[in-house]
Amino acid sequence: MKKRTNLLALVLSLTAITFTLFGCGSDTGQKKNIVAPGSGTEASGGEAQNSGDDSTDQASADESISEQVLVDQDGIKITATEYVTDSVWGDGIKLLVENNSAQDYTIGCDALIVNDYMITDLFSADVAAGKKSNEIMYLSSTELKAAGIDTVGKVEMYFHAYDSNWDNLFQNVYSEIETSEFANMDTTPNDEGQELYNANGVRIVGKTVDENSFWGTAILLYIENTSGQNVGINVDNMSINGYMMSPLFSTTVYDGKKAIDDITILSSDLEANGITSVDQVELQFHIYNAESYETIADSDAITFAAQ
Repeated sequence: MKKRTNLLALVLSLTAITFTLFGCGSDTGQKKNIVAPGSGTEASGGEAQNSGDDSTDQASADESISEQVLVDQDGIKITATEYVTDSVWGDGIKLLVENNSAQDYTIGCDALIVNDYMITDLFSADVAAGKKSNEIMYLSSTELKAAGIDTVGKVEMYFHAYDSNWDNLFQNVYSEIETSEFANMDTTPNDEGQELYNANGVRIVGKTVDENSFWGTAILLYIENTSGQNVGINVDNMSINGYMMSPLFSTTVYDGKKAIDDITILSSDLEANGITSVDQVELQFHIYNAESYETIADSDAITFAAQ
């Protein structure tokens, strides 16, 4: 198991580097607004915001927290000790993880939510029996920026712990931290763009198409879930300029929460079909219950343009 957990840590580190350097909605390259076919303008919200706009600041670094116990269960104790800011990794919560049990455990996070936005979790800690470890749960600066979050007021975490056989000691243990800036956090939805889907308590807005993202082309979405259940969303039957694609996209949005996420189209798919400009996109959304995987809805074909 040690090799597997070390591998997990390596994967998480590489993923963190990718998100830090490139993140949701790369700052470089050509971005287009998503519009209704032939309209030339967005159907809702006016001009789509550029998630890479340099006018949007990172979290202010004015935040602080009081020391507080987040989890104290089954011999595992997790204490939030400090709000920290790193010039490379961005803002984070410093955690003291104590394993007072008789068994080694890996502690991780099922979900991380900042100011009601789902944020990618890059936290994993291996703690041997009877030991403790100081860790930092970083809040992806690029994802905070994409969501328009410049002041972190609330951080919600769902923790899990599992052993060397991948058996869970516990999972989805909820904790919430309110920072010193809780009263000042901006809760305005970053939902400017073209509404693509709005049914079954799920709203999806297309914001921008970035033709020069890290992996190829990224279609930036705003997602809001008021369905009463945690939902997962995938993309099916996607085509660009009439050519079928194999998109990389899978996201989970908890009930009452929001997300900013990318549909990624690999450069190799575009090159194989001679596509140099994303003009027309067609896709379907597959929406399902994140716990049972039962289908909530499969949307009709949705067509939009990038200009």
